[in-house]
Amino acid sequence: MMDVKGLLVMDVDGTLVQEEGIDLLAHQAGVGEKVARLTSKAMNGHLDFSSSLRERVSLLKGLETSVFADLQKQIKVNPGAEQLIKELHQRGYKVGLVSGGFHELIDPLASALEIDLLCANRLESKQGYLTGRVYGPIVTPEGKKEKLLTWANQYHLRLNQTVAMGDGANDLPMIEAAGIGIAFMAKPIVAKKAPYRIEKRDLSQVLKIIDQHGKDKKCTSF
Repeated sequence: MMDVKGLLVMDVDGTLVQEEGIDLLAHQAGVGEKVARLTSKAMNGHLDFSSSLRERVSLLKGLETSVFADLQKQIKVNPGAEQLIKELHQRGYKVGLVSGGFHELIDPLASALEIDLLCANRLESKQGYLTGRVYGPIVTPEGKKEKLLTWANQYHLRLNQTVAMGDGANDLPMIEAAGIGIAFMAKPIVAKKAPYRIEKRDLSQVLKIIDQHGKDKKCTSF
């Protein structure tokens, strides 16, 4: 069995995929504009993530769970994702997803992309309808960082063998903790603080950053 050489942990909504899953759900529930405003404030660091998520999920109460299958078809993976994951696997990396979004939308995608590790929120439902509550603990910004640390420890990796990437304020703790921290098409607060920035919609640029890291080059934007 190949030794694990490194670990990439990335956000899902706005990073791996172009959409925000909760905004898609909110549109189906007829509360799209209200939820989109709250999502934007949370991703820009203007609202506490956990309380914001609970408020947004509460607005989904009564939505039929049958919408998950239709919404999964609307989710678009960002360009370069398949190339990135395939290349990292060939290099001996594990690839993990940590998301403030929901297993109900992410699980089929993670399976199709052969993702190794996954942590996300779950929506509570009863008799085929959402209750407006999250089931179990919420994936918080610190929780994302803890998953990075836990998975690195699981594979006996040092932090300098880890990469973390995201676009929102809730991704900053893991971006700042990782050996290589990357802001992808990110909100201003994230782009300002992340060591590396990808400013075009191409996830394969991560490979260039990994290859450059540690060399005597000044470029931090790709």
